[in-house]
Amino acid sequence: MSTTESKGFLLLIEDERNLARYLQLELSNEGYDLDVAWDGPTGLQYALEKHYDLILLDVMIPGLSGLEVCRRIREVDEVPIIMLSARGEIPDKVAGLDSGANDYLTKPFAIEELFARIRVHLRKNTAEESDLIQVGSLSIQPKARRVFRKDEEIILTPREFDLLLHLVEHEGQALSREQLLTEVWGFDFTGNTNVVDVYIRYLRNKLEDDNHPKLIHTVRGIGYTVRNE
Repeated sequence: MSTTESKGFLLLIEDERNLARYLQLELSNEGYDLDVAWDGPTGLQYALEKHYDLILLDVMIPGLSGLEVCRRIREVDEVPIIMLSARGEIPDKVAGLDSGANDYLTKPFAIEELFARIRVHLRKNTAEESDLIQVGSLSIQPKARRVFRKDEEIILTPREFDLLLHLVEHEGQALSREQLLTEVWGFDFTGNTNVVDVYIRYLRNKLEDDNHPKLIHTVRGIGYTVRNE
């Protein structure tokens, strides 16, 4: 992804090389970051490994059809998907939408129409995720219980997620171990406060490395805080 402000991170799955290059150039010029896959299996792998704001998916692609790619993505993700196809008959559009696509655009299409549809779906997705919480490069979707550092999804256990969310919701505040036990583990928790230190270590191991600056800070004599530096 580029270092400048982006309108969104998109995935294009399209085997027509000339069209793919054209769309890549136009979308980049419009301000989007873009990954491109030339076949179904590669596109599906990208979609499952990265977090995209929207996917442009050709129906007729080698290795795995666009319909099947869409169905498999829908098993795990609600990312907006716009299908692109030279097949414009009603049954084709119905099949695309039934597979889980949000929209269906028939080739050839005007690039301005594609831009307009992308903007519509990105706005819808933003509205649905209006509870998105961000601290620096960390993003949390509380409803979906998903965590991202830059464009990489971080897989957390339920307790790790609850602890991180509580810290982020109180960004900049020093929270004691006793507070965290009461508010995250519950009033009836009878274990040792050392369990907080253990879970903080788990979070740091998953969230912080040489490429991701320190996020969770120790407040000596008190506990922990989340602070963006």
